[in-house]
Amino acid sequence: MRFNRILLSATLVVVALVVQVTVLARLQLPGAVPDLTLLVVLGLAFVYGHVSGALIGFGAGLLADLAPPADHAAGRYALVLCVIGYLAGLAKPENGRLRSATGPMLVVVAAALGSTLLYAGVGALVGDTAARHVGLGGLLFTAALYDLLLAPFVVPGIMALARRADNDPLSESSSGGADVSAGWLSSGTGLRIGEQKGGLRLRAARSRASKAGRIKGVKRL
Repeated sequence: MRFNRILLSATLVVVALVVQVTVLARLQLPGAVPDLTLLVVLGLAFVYGHVSGALIGFGAGLLADLAPPADHAAGRYALVLCVIGYLAGLAKPENGRLRSATGPMLVVVAAALGSTLLYAGVGALVGDTAARHVGLGGLLFTAALYDLLLAPFVVPGIMALARRADNDPLSESSSGGADVSAGWLSSGTGLRIGEQKGGLRLRAARSRASKAGRIKGVKRL
């Protein structure tokens, strides 16, 4: 991974984890806690792809495992977010654009359900039966609901920051595009900018050619 990707990913993960532990976890909402860290991993995986998504997910999960109050074995959530980051990164298209927000929203729901199930499954393997006492059905429903409500306010911003830090042309476009982060906020494809630059270069070349022709004509006179 590039240094700017590492720096941005680490900063976003730390900020998300701090907000999740100090704010969202203290709201005492029924069921699951809104997983802001998961949404950050998803947003970065949508831009960086499956390999970077897996690495970011592992690092974010390991940090969440070690953050207080840590009441489970270290590495448990790291495994979960590593798998989720990898699978979410597979949703990144080759051209870097997602034409609809429907796909990412479905990925968010699937990630919320999958992370809860995988976390409970790994816990069952190591003898942690807390999910049975709380109620797995309620956890699945509330996790999907909270993450789905937070996703439009978090994921597009994370994607825009990731593209800007990566000098992605998609982050510099202004209108007329069909990118998924633009579907939730506003963005473009960058094609118009390219066309404008190409047109300016073509006009400049024609101008230089015409000037050269005039100069040569003067010299011949």
